[in-house]
Amino acid sequence: MNRIHGFLAGALLGILLAGAPLRAAGPYLHEFDAAALLPPPPVLHNGEDMADRDSAFQVYSGRTVEEVARGRAERNWTLFAFAPAVGPELRPGRFPKLEAFFKEIETETEEVVDRAKYTWKRPRPFVDDPARFADPGDTRRTPGYPSGHSTRGTVFALILAEVFPDRRAAILEKGREIGWVRVEIGVHTPLDIYAGRVLGQALARVFLADPAFQRDLAAAKAEVSGKDLPLDTGPRL
Repeated sequence: MNRIHGFLAGALLGILLAGAPLRAAGPYLHEFDAAALLPPPPVLHNGEDMADRDSAFQVYSGRTVEEVARGRAERNWTLFAFAPAVGPELRPGRFPKLEAFFKEIETETEEVVDRAKYTWKRPRPFVDDPARFADPGDTRRTPGYPSGHSTRGTVFALILAEVFPDRRAAILEKGREIGWVRVEIGVHTPLDIYAGRVLGQALARVFLADPAFQRDLAAAKAEVSGKDLPLDTGPRL
C-alpha cells in the first residue's frame, strides 16, 4: 500500500516539475488551472480507488483521541495554526500586514481548489462509505480531490518559511500535519492529501514568481523583522 501511494506521489511530482497550462485566478496568480496540473483521480470503486479508500480506513481506524481532537479543532484553521512552529509572536494583531497578505493567499488558493474539486467531484470517504467512516471529524460534503486543507497547508507552510526561515523545518512539518489529520478523521484519502501537496507546491512556485507577490512578501518580512513593526502592546485579549 505504501509503495502504491509512494509511486502516485512521485508521479504527481513529475507532473509538477513539467509545468502546466494556466487559467485566470486572482491578482497574484493571474492564471492557474489545477485540472491541467493534476491527473484525474481513479474511477470510483475501481481497484486503485478502493486501495486508496482501504488505506484511508486503516488510518481512520487507528486514530488516537488526540488526533481526533486536533482534526476537529483544525476544521477551520487559520494562519495562527502555525504558532506552535513559529512561536508565540505569531498571534492575531501582532503582524497586520502579514495577516492581510496570507488572507489574500488563502482566497486565491481556495478559488483554485474549489474549481478542481468540482471538476472531478470525488466523494469523501464518509460520504461514499458512511458505514465504515461513521464518525467523521468534519461533515462538509464538498468533493474530496484535491484536499483543500492539504493544498492550503502546503502553500502557507512554503510561504511562511520564507518569512521565518530559521523555523522552516517545523513550519513545513506543520503544513504536512494540517493535511494528514484529515485522513485520520475520515474526511479524505491519502491520494487527496498527496494531490493537495503537489498543487500547493505548484501554487507556491507561481506565487513566488509574481512581482506583486514579492513586493508584499518583502513588506511582510520587514514588518516581522521590526523594520516596519507597529508598537507591540502585548497579547490581545
